[in-house]
Amino acid sequence: MTKKYDIAAYIWPAYTGDEPRTRMFWSEGIGEWQSVKNAEEKIVNGQKYLWNRKPLWGYVNEADPYVMQMQIEAAVDHGVNVFIYDWYWYDRRPFLENCLNDGFLKAKNNNKMKFYLMWANHTVNNTWDIRISGDGDNIIWDGAADRKEFEIICKRVIEKYFKHPSYYKIDNKPVFQIYDLDNLIRGLEGINGTIAAFDWFRNECVKSGFDGVHLQLTKWGDNPHNLSGVDAGRSMMTAEIFNSLEFDSLTNYQFVHFVNIDRDYNEIMADVLKEWEKTDKLYSKPYFPHISVGWDNNPRFKDFRHGIVKNNTPENFAAALEHAKKYADAHPNQPPLITVNSWNEWTETSYLMPDNVYGYGYLEAVKKVFL
Repeated sequence: MTKKYDIAAYIWPAYTGDEPRTRMFWSEGIGEWQSVKNAEEKIVNGQKYLWNRKPLWGYVNEADPYVMQMQIEAAVDHGVNVFIYDWYWYDRRPFLENCLNDGFLKAKNNNKMKFYLMWANHTVNNTWDIRISGDGDNIIWDGAADRKEFEIICKRVIEKYFKHPSYYKIDNKPVFQIYDLDNLIRGLEGINGTIAAFDWFRNECVKSGFDGVHLQLTKWGDNPHNLSGVDAGRSMMTAEIFNSLEFDSLTNYQFVHFVNIDRDYNEIMADVLKEWEKTDKLYSKPYFPHISVGWDNNPRFKDFRHGIVKNNTPENFAAALEHAKKYADAHPNQPPLITVNSWNEWTETSYLMPDNVYGYGYLEAVKKVFL
């Protein structure tokens, strides 16, 4: 009998124009498909560089339930059975929820797979707007949330998402991933404020009929973090904070966060495996192995951006997935969860969806390894 694995692919929910605030970044009304469709040729070191990826399914509106119904079928047919939705809260209200609310949750077949949220609590600058994407670090929205906003956020996700029958849980605890540890602590005014907020969150989940909440940290590197929420505060390493806040698990979002990606994919994977070994030694709670498809964020910029993964063919991607499978098998006391970047990060060139270069190659790689 084939062992069951949970293959969870991140979803960047910006491929829809249904959210009014997206028009400030992508005026054509099709979300970030605009940057994919309009990618221009660039010159680097006297050589022409053209990013020319095109989606085989077209520039579809992923907030359309019929579109998501089709994508769900394709995902589960190839072994992807969990979607992790990047979830945003800016200016005291949600942002980019349409893809999940109107797409996935209204798709008639959403019972075929699970989903959970990654609170993408990073600060927003000019990156999404190609007209000014290279113009410094202008802050549009601050990703930090204070205790009042944190409670509003938690109550929303409990009622609107955790209680949905397709929400992904571990030991009857809804999984909730947090992206930016520094912004989390800064918004909640230090480590003690964050501990208190997490205790409140867990208790709210118990009152809602769960056995708590499974808090998952997005691991970048093992770096010092400010504990006080102010500039001159005392710092602590990631692993220490992880233990202090009693996170339940950790995973990664992208290889670019912790390794040099401007080289061959197989060289990158050698360092990724070393990172897994180091993580095993530093953390007593489960680490869920992560595989990224690639990286090239040139579609978001007018000028050429260095830092491009090379040789990330479907065959090499499949070999990377085999490593993740071996890691999961070597840790039988934790759920066999593997995270993948991503389902649709087109403007970062890290996606499973079929394109004009490899067709269904990346999805077939998942199917080959796990089904």
